Amino acid sequence: MAYARWADDIVILVDGYRRHDWLLDAVNRRVREELAKLGIPVNEQKSRVVYLERDEAFTFLGFDFRWVRSLRGVWRPQYAPTRHKRQELLQKLREVFRRHQSQPVGRLIHEVNLILAGWINFFRIGHAGRHFNFIRDWVEKKVRHHLVRAGKRTGFGWKRWSTDELYRMLGLYSDYKIRYGRTVPKALPAR
Repeated sequence: MAYARWADDIVILVDGYRRHDWLLDAVNRRVREELAKLGIPVNEQKSRVVYLERDEAFTFLGFDFRWVRSLRGVWRPQYAPTRHKRQELLQKLREVFRRHQSQPVGRLIHEVNLILAGWINFFRIGHAGRHFNFIRDWVEKKVRHHLVRAGKRTGFGWKRWSTDELYRMLGLYSDYKIRYGRTVPKALPAR
């Protein structure tokens, strides 16, 4: 048995062995007793028992946890950002791009980099590769569109600016790697 807690959210993990079935009721009862002593109400809509081996899933701190079969046929836990969190990020970035339509690209990229660095560093520990690829492509297109509009041109400037130029010359955030274990986040360039 293990648990993870953050502020008022808690997840208690019990392995799937039959001999530990009694723990489900015991843990539920004990947690409710302790929370009652503290005067903290239990949110019944969010509180539930999830059986991962029955293809159920749960969400905790913006991650979607499920039990999947790997490409090698081994069962393993998978945790990736929820689609809801990705949509929140894209909405925040849309607002930044909208707000900076007439601003120099340097200001735009600085603000976009701050948002991306925070989101990517939080979610880089899970299985977020597909989400990161989608976000990277989406941001590249938005920056290209910003540059094209600033030059009063049409299109996306695929021939005008290489992807390398967007990252190297303009300083667009480029650290989309998944990391496991403890890491120090890459520092953003000073402005």
